[in-house]
Amino acid sequence: MSNKVDTKIIIDTIIDSISDLKGEEIVLLDLREIENAFCEYFILCTGNSNTHVSSIAGAIERKVRNETKERPWHVEGTDNAQWILLDYTNIIVHVFQKQYREYYDIESLWGDAKEIAITI
Repeated sequence: MSNKVDTKIIIDTIIDSISDLKGEEIVLLDLREIENAFCEYFILCTGNSNTHVSSIAGAIERKVRNETKERPWHVEGTDNAQWILLDYTNIIVHVFQKQYREYYDIESLWGDAKEIAITI
């Protein structure tokens, strides 16, 4: 018997965290059908400043830890807060400032993924 928290609960908690702080353009990419994908899901969202991006990422970490006891395996990008990545192993969260999200265009890079727009 595993103590691992259900992936859907973690996804819902992440999306709630983003929504709580008015993160924009929330998208869930389902990568499970993609050969050689290194995780099951990407969650992307946009913040409108370094402070907003940092706040969203911090809220995700806190809420997921408090509600599911899960912690990210790795976090990147907190120094400049242009693009913060939170790696929960099978779920990777990308919190972007708008211009960096447009520049890196992850949705197109993973164009074969099933894309689910989240409306709050």
